[in-house]
Amino acid sequence: MSAVLTPPPAVPAGPFGGLVRAETHRFLARRFIRVLLLVALVGWAAALVVSLLAFRTPSPERLAEARATQQEQIELANEGREQCLADPARPADVAPEDWCGPPATADQFPLSLFLEPEPFSLSADGTTGAVSVAALTAALAFLVGGTFVGAEWSTRSMVALLFWETRRPRVMAAKLLVTAVASAALGLLMQALWLGLATLLQSVVGDGAALPTGFWPDLLGAQGRGVLLSVFAGLLGFGLTDLLRNTGAATGVAFVYVAIVENAVRALRPAWQPWLLTDNAAALVLPDGLTLSLDDGVDPQGVHQQVEYLLTSGQAAVFLALVTAAVVGGGVVLFSRRDLH
Repeated sequence: MSAVLTPPPAVPAGPFGGLVRAETHRFLARRFIRVLLLVALVGWAAALVVSLLAFRTPSPERLAEARATQQEQIELANEGREQCLADPARPADVAPEDWCGPPATADQFPLSLFLEPEPFSLSADGTTGAVSVAALTAALAFLVGGTFVGAEWSTRSMVALLFWETRRPRVMAAKLLVTAVASAALGLLMQALWLGLATLLQSVVGDGAALPTGFWPDLLGAQGRGVLLSVFAGLLGFGLTDLLRNTGAATGVAFVYVAIVENAVRALRPAWQPWLLTDNAAALVLPDGLTLSLDDGVDPQGVHQQVEYLLTSGQAAVFLALVTAAVVGGGVVLFSRRDLH
């Protein structure tokens, strides 16, 4: 008797939806994902406890004392400014505002400086906290995307999967879709946890101040862009790991880039800062974009000239989308062409 070798089917049996469901099940079965969600919840609880201990709503007496101290500091600062303006030695060719500074106001001496412990301020810390949460979530999303495909390579299940679904771009499309949705869900979860924490702190240990006009559009806009940043980071982690076939190698490359390459560029080529990933990530989430100080050459006296450059969130979104597409696209093309064994 002789064995007959039957080639694998050229067309998969199931629809694309079945492949997506299989990848979703594979993703949710990852122990790292479950641990990550648990850590997020534990971190939220720890942040709540620490914040309740660190902040306190001021009593009417403490508030009155703080306001009195604030007014004293403003008056002292303005007295010093008046003495500066009346000084006969003040240069006549320098504007008074430039030499002595503007009049002191309450904005320069926030009331929180005179309250110990200070209350939580949703108006002052809400958007700042959303930006910080977006940065943390982006790092976690990068690891999620990297470990998802990295586990496929380390366990060699990627090769086994191709016996069921032979069309490699179709396999990669399903994995990328699951990664993007999971990264967005992670971003939404983390921002929802922050919004809930900030709202709770404002009601329990807040300053009771009225929210400024446009606060909610700024906060929710920053949170929405933070979710978009999570998607970019998750896909970048996936694409880089797919190129290198190793999660540790991809994480190492990302660390070297952020810790060494970008700092070297800032020191040696400041004009290249608008093309750095972390600067674009910050510009994407910040409500007003990111203002960079760039080197504009040397004047005839040998002094370095600085020019301010506004990196807007729209520019950052386009740049990050192009970088993500290049990394992911390179991984897909290489996966479709290289031999797997």
